[in-house]
Order: sequence, then C-alpha cells, then structure tokens
Amino acid sequence: MAYQTINPYTNELIQTYDEATTEDIETSLAQAQQLYKRWRNDPVGTRTPVLHRLAQLFRDEKDDLAKVLTTEMGKLFSEAQGEVLLCASIADYYADHAEELLMPRKIDSIAGEAQLENHPLGVLMAVEPWNFPYYQMMRIFAPNFAVGDPIVYKHAANTPASALAFEDAVKRAGAPDGSLTNLFLSYAQVGDVIADSRVQGVALTGSERGGTAVAEAAGKHLKKSTMELGGADAFIVAHDANMEQVNAIAPRARLYNAGQVCTSSKRFIVTENHYDEFLENLKKSFAAVKMGDPMDPATTLAPMNSKRAKEKLQEQVDAALQGGATAYFVHEPAEDDGQFFPPTILTDIAKDNPAYGKEMFGPVAQVYKVKDDDEAVELANDTDLGLGGIVFAGTGEYGAQLASRMETGQVFVNTFFSSLPELEFGGVKKSGFGRELGHNGIMSFVNQELVVKRDAPNDNEFGGLVAPAHYHDL
Repeated sequence: MAYQTINPYTNELIQTYDEATTEDIETSLAQAQQLYKRWRNDPVGTRTPVLHRLAQLFRDEKDDLAKVLTTEMGKLFSEAQGEVLLCASIADYYADHAEELLMPRKIDSIAGEAQLENHPLGVLMAVEPWNFPYYQMMRIFAPNFAVGDPIVYKHAANTPASALAFEDAVKRAGAPDGSLTNLFLSYAQVGDVIADSRVQGVALTGSERGGTAVAEAAGKHLKKSTMELGGADAFIVAHDANMEQVNAIAPRARLYNAGQVCTSSKRFIVTENHYDEFLENLKKSFAAVKMGDPMDPATTLAPMNSKRAKEKLQEQVDAALQGGATAYFVHEPAEDDGQFFPPTILTDIAKDNPAYGKEMFGPVAQVYKVKDDDEAVELANDTDLGLGGIVFAGTGEYGAQLASRMETGQVFVNTFFSSLPELEFGGVKKSGFGRELGHNGIMSFVNQELVVKRDAPNDNEFGGLVAPAHYHDL
C-alpha cells in the first residue's frame, strides 16, 4: 500500500511516505499501553483541558489545516474550513461534558450499595477514511481521550499529510506521548495490531469491504468494535412536501463534498405528484454547478478524491445504464484535468438493476418515482444499507412519523443532514454497528465496572449468591 499525497485537482504527486516498521509498531503500542496504565485511575478532569486547547488550536489554525485537506483530497476550501471548525466543536463538547457523561450510575439493589463505574478500556486501534480526514479522527479521538483510552491509528493511504497534521495538532495541544499515534500500516499490519493483546478495541469508518475484514479480525481476537460503513441514504419527498424547501436542499444533499459523504442522499424517492417538478429543478441545480480549482471561492463542485474513485464511480454508472437506467442529465465535462466527475441524474432504475439499493460515492443522484408515501418508505427500506436519511413532508410531525418507519440510523426531517457533537452517529444493517458522538459515543470503549459494597455480609446469602427472602422456602 503506497501512502501518497496526490493533489486530485492538479494530479501532482506531492510526497510519498514510508510504511511503518515492526519496530515502529512495537514502540507505539508499548508507549500507548504504558500511558493507559498511568491513566487508568486518573480523574477525567486531568485530560479535558487538553481538548479545550486542541479546539482553540483548530480555530486559530483553521486556514492552514483546511489547506491540507483541499490539497490532499480536493475538498472545497470553504468546506474544509467547516470541517476544521466542526472538529473544534467536538473537542470542546467532550471537554465540557465528559465528566458528567462518565459519572458512575447508582443501582438500587438488595445486594448492597451498587454502582456502575466507567473506566478506560485500554489501547484502541482506529482505521479511518479519506473523505473527512480530521472530522473522522476527532470523532474517535476526543471522547476516548477523555475516557483515558490511548489510540493508534491507520488513516487512508491517500490522506497521509492530513493524518500527520492531526497527530501533530494533538501533540501541540499538550497530549502526552502515546495518546494518539499515526502508523502508516499495510493491510497485514492492521491485522497484526488488532491481534496484539494490548489492543482492547477497534473502531473503523470506511467501506463494507474494509469493515468486513476488520470486524472479522476483531471478532477472531474477541476485541470490542464499532463499524461505521457506507450508506444508500434515501431522501423522501412526501405527497405534501413543501417543494420550495425540497428544491433548495436536495442539490446540497447530493453534491456536498463532491457527493463523497456516507450520509449524503444517494436515492431521491419522490411521490408522483412532485416527480416532474423535482427532476426539472434538480437538473437546473446540477447544470449550474461550476467545477474548478477547489481553492477558488467561485468553484461549487470539487474534484473527487482520486483517479481510482472516479473510475469506480464511472463503472457503476455504466453498469446502471447497461441495466436499463436512463441518464436524465449529465453535466458537461470539466475543462480542467483534475479528477472531476460530471454531476449525473439517473432515473428508471428497476429492482434488478445493479445500482438498485447500492451506494454511489460521488455526484450521482438516483431518482425514483413512487405512488404514495407508503411506497416511498417501502422503497427506502429495500436496501442492505441503513445509515441515514432525509424526509420532507408538510409538517415536521408527519415527517417524523415517516422517519420512524425507516430502517436506518438517523433521519432528518425538513432539514439538511447535520453532524454535531451532541448527536449520536451510526447505522444498522450493512452500514455497521455502534455509535460515535453524543452520549453513546463516549460509552463505546469503556469498562463499565460494577462495584457493590456493604459494611457487613448479607444475612440472605447462600452459595455465593444473594437470595431474595422467598428463596428460603424452596
């Protein structure tokens, strides 16, 4: 696996990085394990000030950090700036709330004075993707740093500079050595790290293929894991939807980050009374897109992250067309030589089409016409994936009723999808398991240790168990 920074706009190879050696891995794991033992009984409050400093560093260096993202994976500079600021808010959130979220929970019990205490679990292994290089790392780092779980991580092969920039920011914020260590690992080395007895948990955000391999390794070695995989998210336009709102949000829901978002809307499911209007307005928005230099504020669609990603998406579109789909709209090719994919709208996708229910990770919209809202929900659920979704309906209450019937991890009603530190993130089906962010996110890798205490033995004890009084009659 070659770790390289290649600018997807200019196609320039900027730098190649050496893979980690066996010695690098051993040094990193030993350092992380030593730190875990030191942290094991330290109060949460001894770590949270580092997160506040990290948040401020991200704000102070917003432009410099954003430029790394734009150069390395092609993200619009304005979107890169937004990613940096979101990272700052996540760090601040856990700095402000970690102590409260990790407080022991008291349990009423005849056994004695009982409580669940939340302790660090141990060293974690993280495998993270290229589409939001800082945000994905902050999602796993901030809560688990607060908990006291050191992390070693493998970032995507095409975002090594982003991986190093994040690691450097954490160090400069004052985190102890071993808190977060980047390793340029091969696939085989990832398995070796997961197998190591010092690693207690594994977190992955990525493809179904990568998730299957990492989850298999974690399961084999009995390591707790969370998986955030892909999505074929539905955008339902209900019969009573406000089309002015729909037409304003739908293009953004597909084209943000060049469509390379796990929770972006991949399938637009539109009731027949709105179908023609929806298609025409989506076409107008797609046609108005300006592809160009992602550092230029006038550019509205960035290149895709790599030549390989562009070619894969083209193969999917070709297969869909060969399977009977219609290319309702295809944007004129970009004038630049970067890895641009022309915004495309596909219709007439039958159930036997290879594109049906599948994720297309780029600026391609699948649009489906349905008779009514019930059929819309049924079609939305007819996929192996279930990460997110959007519903537009006449009222938030009715939209929420439709949302509750969807088999997915998160749904936004009458609004654009959001990622905020207080909102749990994760999916169902082949979109993965476990949650990041929010309360559940910080609980993913803790040892919930039960402690029961008494000043004297319980008179109802027998056989090493506490017996309710009526058991004495047996």
